[in-house]
Amino acid sequence: MLDLEVVPERSLGNEQWEFALGMPLAQAISILQKHCRIIKNVQVLYSEQMPLSHDLILNLTQDGIKLLFDACNQRLKVIEVYDLSKVKLKYCGVHFNSQAIAPTIEQIDQSFGATHPGVYNAAEQLFHLNFRGLSFSFQLDSWSEAPKYEPNFAHGLASLQIPHGATVKRMYIYTGNNLQETKAPVMPLACFLGNVYAECVDVLRDGTGPLGLRLRLLTAGCGPGVMADAKLRIMERSIYFGDSCQDVLSALGSPHKVFYKSEDKMKIHSPSPHKQVPSKCNDYFFNYFTLGVDILFDSVTHLVKKFVLHTNYPGHYNFNIYHRCDFKIPLIIKKECAECISPHIQWDQIQELLGHPMEKPVVLHRSSSANNTNPFGSTFCFGLQRMIFELPVHCSSYIL
Repeated sequence: MLDLEVVPERSLGNEQWEFALGMPLAQAISILQKHCRIIKNVQVLYSEQMPLSHDLILNLTQDGIKLLFDACNQRLKVIEVYDLSKVKLKYCGVHFNSQAIAPTIEQIDQSFGATHPGVYNAAEQLFHLNFRGLSFSFQLDSWSEAPKYEPNFAHGLASLQIPHGATVKRMYIYTGNNLQETKAPVMPLACFLGNVYAECVDVLRDGTGPLGLRLRLLTAGCGPGVMADAKLRIMERSIYFGDSCQDVLSALGSPHKVFYKSEDKMKIHSPSPHKQVPSKCNDYFFNYFTLGVDILFDSVTHLVKKFVLHTNYPGHYNFNIYHRCDFKIPLIIKKECAECISPHIQWDQIQELLGHPMEKPVVLHRSSSANNTNPFGSTFCFGLQRMIFELPVHCSSYIL
């Protein structure tokens, strides 16, 4: 059974690891993978039909914990403990929930102190006791005694007579004072771990098409003396088609990985003189996982020839390899009207802005080198205005 420290408005964890509000999805999954012998039976829950309208959830079924991530920025928004019998919880080093201590309303009051009057939801028969960044829910229908509720008791406050010994049904950790209106906070400095992240990526364009990328980068101090140097740094870097390897390394630093293409599956769609020329050497990618960006270099000239921007939708073949790239592709439809393509726009809307493709999509098959299977199926690549849009059934990543 996990023994975890509750920090309102911040985190849930122990000395080895911590789930912090604002943490990126990939970092939380990395913690689960590292401690897979202790934390088992984890489910990934998401909406296939409306992936941007519902939270992305990591459900720790063995431990009764749910991690709710914002569907758009994929940062941790709410930590929910829905089964307190499966986990030990403490606040300021003192347990308020364990096998020996029941999380009664008296125990919560003793551990956390006084708070505002609770809120009663008559439709759900739930009584919510709220602190800043922390809420406890009590299920009324599980009580042996019927609660006495008076909507207008004194000074505009309601009165709810709670039976002695009522225990907590659920606990929530979030940011702010209102669970329903909470949002994922900015990423904590402790989550940077020496990495560089992209706050946003603007695609630079002219009248003919894309020219390159302008990246707004975030990083924080790391290494010895991290507390003395723990402040956020913001940088802007631009890279263009035709830039050399040295230009990209100078702007973005070393990539997380360099990947050499074994074959060019799209070569068959090139003009006929090019598709017949055998490759003497392979093009290669610089993979920047925390930026959500890949950069393809020509094997002969070693100049940038393609950018890949990953949206990291669940259900995609590359899900959780890259962080979501929050890109913006500006479009000028009329002189007074400017539109923008982002990871949160629907394919139908893109076609309204750019027009419908003249040709049928190219079907892209991906397979694993280990078992030669892809459980997520094929994807479809549409070409529009020197850009390729890759569209699986319920997710998408964009290739420039």
